[in-house]
Amino acid sequence: MQAIIAGRLRELGFLQVDTASDPVTALTMLRRQRYGLVLSDWRMEPMDGIGLLQALRADPDYADVPFILVTAEARPDNVMAARRLGVDGYLVKPFDAAGLRAKLTAALGAF
Repeated sequence: MQAIIAGRLRELGFLQVDTASDPVTALTMLRRQRYGLVLSDWRMEPMDGIGLLQALRADPDYADVPFILVTAEARPDNVMAARRLGVDGYLVKPFDAAGLRAKLTAALGAF
């Protein structure tokens, strides 16, 4: 899924796309370099996407960086919980390039 999303992002004009195999690695990467967008799967170990979102929202450097959760679950209570915590978008699998573009446009504006 990472490779598919990274490829789609490149097709949409994002020149630098980095991926992490887990949220701990992602946090390390995010602390070393500033990113302008975070896409994260909801279900990960040892921390889930909500935990990653909370960690970033607590960090002044990332409090306002757009964050999109990618998940197979579209339960309204999950969506509402993520919104309360500051998620900028919620992308439900499976999705197509148009769906990804729509979520990116909503989170980033025109790009």
